[in-house]
Amino acid sequence: MTFEQATIKVAKEKEFAALRDGFSRIFSLDRVGAFLKGLQGKGIRVRDFDLVLNSGVLERLDDELARAGSRRLYDSLTMSDQAQMREFYLSKIEETDPALRAKYQKLYQYY
Repeated sequence: MTFEQATIKVAKEKEFAALRDGFSRIFSLDRVGAFLKGLQGKGIRVRDFDLVLNSGVLERLDDELARAGSRRLYDSLTMSDQAQMREFYLSKIEETDPALRAKYQKLYQYY
């Protein structure tokens, strides 16, 4: 038997999709390096989700998130939607190219 994550219905689909799609664009091969560099410049660790949302780095790299506001989108979600979004973000940071993760190793440290 293999592990299968339970699916939880998203309550605010439009806002959830906008933020999820923004994260997907940020973590594309052509933008993720700039994202990590922006976090490095601000001294923000990649797993500190709230600081990442408040930093403005996401909005500088993605026009759609700049228009909608990543923090505003996130705050509009229900608690369960927010938890799913944090999980999605954390999964995306773990999928980052190992060479980039090595280059920005300090951002990935837990302490």
